[in-house]
Amino acid sequence: MSNSSINKPPQRITDLIGFIKSGEDITCNTIFEIVPVDFAHGNIEFQAFIFLCQYSGVIGSREYMFRKCYARGCPNNICPHVSQAVMIANRYLKRDYKKLTDAGIELEEKNFNLEEMMVKYDGIDMEKDETTGGILTIHDFINIAKEGNSVEIQIDLEIIPAVEHFANQKNEQTFLMGDFNITTLGKRSQFQRCLACFRTDDETEEKSVATQTANDRLKVLFNEFDDAKVDYKPNFFS
Repeated sequence: MSNSSINKPPQRITDLIGFIKSGEDITCNTIFEIVPVDFAHGNIEFQAFIFLCQYSGVIGSREYMFRKCYARGCPNNICPHVSQAVMIANRYLKRDYKKLTDAGIELEEKNFNLEEMMVKYDGIDMEKDETTGGILTIHDFINIAKEGNSVEIQIDLEIIPAVEHFANQKNEQTFLMGDFNITTLGKRSQFQRCLACFRTDDETEEKSVATQTANDRLKVLFNEFDDAKVDYKPNFFS
């Protein structure tokens, strides 16, 4: 049975939790992928590593599958270094595990493993770059704001074409990315989040779903900004 058998198949962790709250029986499994991806950003072309987790299982008797991008790492200064990206990915992953287990969804808790990545992609320069914000995440700055400090965040959204490289094939993929430029405590930091993606060849069918998923994730994040009194201007994909 395929995703098409589910009226509105889950695209997010929040969707899975919604199904279990509605009384559905759910199983959940994870598969981790660290995929080399060629990005084309304006006139700049560069390779990065995308940290993906594929969630799959059954809702009742109906199969589902979606994947979530947890971080993007580069062996240069265009995005956080791969050594930082794996730690950022695992911090976001830990938050999702807690949400799922709190909702009563049982699954084996695994993490992205940098050592395994190094074996698979030999030759990556692992020297740490301190200019990309260390292993802090957006939620660290939300907590700073909750403590009464001024936090200003500028949000830029981009749709970036890319090519994913798997063992025996290449997939053209389009990523919906968010750039968060943060000013607080006299310092500036920049973070990037992959909010959704879709197969470039299936843009007509998949772009609207990816756009809705990305905007839903932004709404959740903006609600957290509001609660913490973060200074920002909402921005959504159209």
